[in-house]
Amino acid sequence: MITHAVGLSLGPSSSIESGVAVMEIAAGKLIYIDKLFTMSDVQLFFNNYVSLNNSIFCISLPWDNTMLEGKWRVLSKQYQLIHNDEDMFLNRDNWMQRFSTRGCDLFSELKEKGVDISRFEVYLSRQKLNLYSNYKERSSADCKFLQSILKSEYGFDELPANMMPMGELEAIVGAILAVRKLKGETEKIFEFKGLDVVN
Repeated sequence: MITHAVGLSLGPSSSIESGVAVMEIAAGKLIYIDKLFTMSDVQLFFNNYVSLNNSIFCISLPWDNTMLEGKWRVLSKQYQLIHNDEDMFLNRDNWMQRFSTRGCDLFSELKEKGVDISRFEVYLSRQKLNLYSNYKERSSADCKFLQSILKSEYGFDELPANMMPMGELEAIVGAILAVRKLKGETEKIFEFKGLDVVN
């Protein structure tokens, strides 16, 4: 029986924090929130989490930072054609990949063990749950907005008054999405590395 919903907001690299949030489904309360950095921290969390088979997981798709290289900026502007050579548009070094494959091996391994794991895209999920603000994404104003609306609309009174890290707030969005998936209120939008991406 599924008793807990776990959201994990995975950062694109170890320099950007990842957040994890565990929600008790019956009570609708958050029982654990934490920051993680390296994939070793994420692995340690899963190794020490005792309710793997009694939980449903939603893990975010981190953006691939390599798409911001100079080659991407030049070639993404279709009106600035440098020369008419089809070889220029080949996907060498996977430079057109939007999402990072960070942690995919670990999550596939957990899925093979029978753990209920899905992925989610933070931007799309915030829009679907009416948690999207008009502020710049991941800015302090956006962070404060998300924290306030999670407290007022979803009743998470246990959230502190001071500003939380965005990774932890996005993990709470993942936990909410996991509960909605359990109720059958989500749909698969695409597949990424063998795992369903839901919204």
